Amino acid sequence: MNISKTYRGRTAAAVSLTAVLALTATACGDDGSSSGKEGSGKGEITFWDNNGGPRTAIWTEIIKDFEKKNPDIEVKYVPIPIADVQSKYDTAIAGGGLPDVGGVGTAYLSNIVSQEALEPVQDRIKGSALDGKLVESMVASVKVAGGRGEDMYTVPTSANNGTLWYRTDLFKAAGLEAPTTWAKFYEAADKLTDSKNNKFGYTIRGGAGSIAQAIDASYGQSGITEFWDGDKTTLNDPKNVAALEKYVGLFKRTTPSADVNNDFTKMVAQWDTGSIGMLSHNLGSYQDHLKALGPDKFAGIPNPLSDGGRRVQVSNPVDGLGMFRVSKNKTAAWKFIEFAASHESNSKWNEAAGAIPANTEAAKDPWIAASEPTALGAKSLTDGSTTIVQLPYYLPDWNNISKADNEPEFQKLLLGKVTAKQFLDKIADELNAAQKEWKELGNG
Repeated sequence: MNISKTYRGRTAAAVSLTAVLALTATACGDDGSSSGKEGSGKGEITFWDNNGGPRTAIWTEIIKDFEKKNPDIEVKYVPIPIADVQSKYDTAIAGGGLPDVGGVGTAYLSNIVSQEALEPVQDRIKGSALDGKLVESMVASVKVAGGRGEDMYTVPTSANNGTLWYRTDLFKAAGLEAPTTWAKFYEAADKLTDSKNNKFGYTIRGGAGSIAQAIDASYGQSGITEFWDGDKTTLNDPKNVAALEKYVGLFKRTTPSADVNNDFTKMVAQWDTGSIGMLSHNLGSYQDHLKALGPDKFAGIPNPLSDGGRRVQVSNPVDGLGMFRVSKNKTAAWKFIEFAASHESNSKWNEAAGAIPANTEAAKDPWIAASEPTALGAKSLTDGSTTIVQLPYYLPDWNNISKADNEPEFQKLLLGKVTAKQFLDKIADELNAAQKEWKELGNG
């Protein structure tokens, strides 16, 4: 079996780190492979927040609610910056110190599952207050991302749906309809552009995080609904190639030239303060837009409809709560997860975060209807109107392939140094190899 350079490098690094920390892990009895205990259901548990800082206030409130209802359990809250969370988990799995409960997103779920660090939760959900109360598409996403068939390694709590934000004031002034189809999107991008006066129809993501957005635009236009055709990816299908060519053709023609380096922070700030018509991001930037523009100058919708009248979007990372095998008090840990994913708590958390609840009862609460972008996003995930193309988060190499390894290639594409076909062919070859390796290791 031929193992890729990326895979070999990552495996070697993991083995090296494990060797260095082996004594510590043995002494602590706290490495990822420990089976833990059910415990008494009382005492202290530790919870790692995987987006510590922005979500600290709401988690503090939910923890207080939980401790009031469960006075025999104390939750130690540890905020972890989102940029550091995967490395924190990897280090703790190798060297000890894992929490009882942790926030785990689908983008790095398979990495933790492959190290046998998480406890399956599907049997605990059965017969619990969560049984039948979780959005099916989010459940499907966490199962696929875990890469172990029907086994489920997190309880989904939220989805941050991809959103096309547009300036309603600029659209009205130009006599344009909302960009509900890709044809209307491209029409608006052209009509709202006056580059001599620094006005542009769209801002494209060229820096960190660019590839996921480009893939979303490709599948959204092509209407292709499956990421795999057998063991080969559909990413470089001619329809996706044509769609990507059209999309990147916007760069510098209807977008600022600085977009080639923009990550989401710069892109959102640029849209909020400038005269740009449209922005593709997600629901997480809603509060930023609201503060900068007020409620009457912008709106957000899910992906535009394709020429065939179908809405297709790639799976956005689903956030969730995982229970770690090392926990010595899994009974108390599960009580906390069940409480946090319950109707009231899940609604409260997602309202504060501006995300879509995973609890089906929370998804019907009044605050969602009051936020049109969130309502439309929730509707698209629950009413069958949107087809979700499941990205292969389960592949150990997915993050490397879809981020650091190929983001410079996307910048080359924007600058005309490679073609859309060359760009997609390169990524497709790497994904096909990663899929083959994953299956040769006994998965799938």
